[in-house]
Amino acid sequence: KGGVKMLNQTIESLQLPRLLEFEDGSQVTSPEDWQKRREEILDLLCEEEYGLRPPAPLSISAMTNKLDENAYAGKVLEQHMMLSAEIEGGIFSFPLKVFVPKFIENPMVIVYIAFREDVPDRYLPIEEITDEGFAVATFCYNHVAVDGEDNYVGGLAGLLKKEGERAGNDTGKIMMWAWAASRVVDYLETRDDIDHKNIAVMGHSRLGKTALVAAAYDERFTFSFPNNSGCSGDAITRGKEGERIEQITNRFPFWFCPNYKNYAGREADMPFDQHFLVAAIAPRFVCAGTAVEDIWADPNSQYLSYVAADEVYKFLGKDGFIHPNRLPEVGDTFHEGTLGFHMRSGRHFHSRYDWLKFMEFMKKHRIN
Repeated sequence: KGGVKMLNQTIESLQLPRLLEFEDGSQVTSPEDWQKRREEILDLLCEEEYGLRPPAPLSISAMTNKLDENAYAGKVLEQHMMLSAEIEGGIFSFPLKVFVPKFIENPMVIVYIAFREDVPDRYLPIEEITDEGFAVATFCYNHVAVDGEDNYVGGLAGLLKKEGERAGNDTGKIMMWAWAASRVVDYLETRDDIDHKNIAVMGHSRLGKTALVAAAYDERFTFSFPNNSGCSGDAITRGKEGERIEQITNRFPFWFCPNYKNYAGREADMPFDQHFLVAAIAPRFVCAGTAVEDIWADPNSQYLSYVAADEVYKFLGKDGFIHPNRLPEVGDTFHEGTLGFHMRSGRHFHSRYDWLKFMEFMKKHRIN
């Protein structure tokens, strides 16, 4: 029993904003209420952390520029294309690569937001993934919006840019990358060789944060796999070790809306914390990957986010987060519930071990 007490006491001591309570203080008492509360949460995260979500495109089109029907020893269909989304400011295009295992019927698909455009890559062991029976649709985040200070002139940022000073809730780059992941789903919905019911979004580090944001704002993602997403991703900020809002907004202000840096050093004043982002994905699946030496991300604070978000899943009749009543240890894999978690040895990295864990979770919880 000591363990139950320990985790609950830790969470209580953080005095986190409440998930099942509206901004006006009234209680969430039904699933319909939760949908309204979820909208409140999504609006709040737009306003105070990630910036406004760009609108859905007027139309989407894809142009294939390379097709290999016998990639990877003849086992995989590999397609390179240019995906174009028509939005108010013009047409925004970015490269997309799709890999579909040929000998699997209706494969589940993972939308992978990548750091580099190389495939395979040290973070993306494509043959291993397709051998496991998964299709992959991947794009490089820099092709959407540059991960650097470009004054929001390049890529999608350039099309969305308004004249003058950035507004407090102006779209940050994480939201732009997440929006692009949704455009990939727009395209995947036009294909009949993949399983539309089981689409996941995955990324590592800042792109793990992006995978959470993508799933929170797009219910077509049945699974979200944030790997080592840490600060401003799946780690509770209050009481967090390692990176905090001050460090992250000093180094990477362009990831967020300008309002977010107002909370640097005053996390306790935030009307939200990162369990809001995880809970906004309910009742769908989230499974996190963490690493024991990734102190900057802080695995314990990541874990607490799932412990805290669990109440919403339970409220919606789901299994939520099934875990022992203690903090995580190396080698832990908790895959029984709607919320999953693993902690491996080693450092901040997207390893084959992480991939295998995420795919195992997805197979276990596949929706038929």
